[in-house]
Formats: sequence, C-alpha cells, structure tokens
Amino acid sequence: QAQLVESGGGLVQPGGSLRLSCAASGFTFSAYAMSWYRQAPGKERELVARIDNRGGSTSYVDSVKGRFTISRDNAKNTVYLQMNSLKPEDTAVYYCKAVGVRIGVLGNDYWGQGTQVTVSS
Repeated sequence: QAQLVESGGGLVQPGGSLRLSCAASGFTFSAYAMSWYRQAPGKERELVARIDNRGGSTSYVDSVKGRFTISRDNAKNTVYLQMNSLKPEDTAVYYCKAVGVRIGVLGNDYWGQGTQVTVSS
C-alpha cells in the first residue's frame, strides 16, 4: 500500500527556516517525480516545487525561488523541502505528491496527509 508521510512542519518566526520531509513507502520511489504543494486557508492548492525521479531537475513557483530548495534521497525514499527566509504568506498546509513517470507506473499518483507550517511572530 502506497504511503507518503510528511513531517517537519511547525510554528516559525518570519525570516526563520524549516525543513520538511516526506517519507515514501509501498511503491518504487525512484520511478516517481515528487512535488510539494501547499494550501492556505481560503485558497486553492498550489504547486510549490517539483523534482524529477532522479533528482536532476527541479522547478519552483516564482514566490519561493531563491528561498526554498527541493531535494530527494532515493536510497532513503524521502523528499525534502528546505524553506529559508520564511514569510507569513508561506503559512499553509504543505503536501507532498508522487507522480509515476516510468513505464508501468505512468499516471499513478499519491498524496500525503499534509503538515502545517505557520509563519508568525
């Protein structure tokens, strides 16, 4: 059974940092591109960052470029989101998502349960 479990969220002051982790199990992690999404109260869920299945290509929404870094460790079946210089507008529930990109798993997708990030003084 495929499962994604996020951790690392919490309350942080503006300008602070957090590192989110998403541990995967039950599927072939290296066959999946991984993404982080976030959803703030009253807003639609938005894509924050994406990394390809090998970790060689990343992309970010403009609002986090230069502050957030997505990475993955395929040996540990884990994807990370390092968040620096946090702003109150980064407050949201953060979700990780896996999307199959190799033959045999194309189109498969899984979501984690989310972790709350609150940026406030």
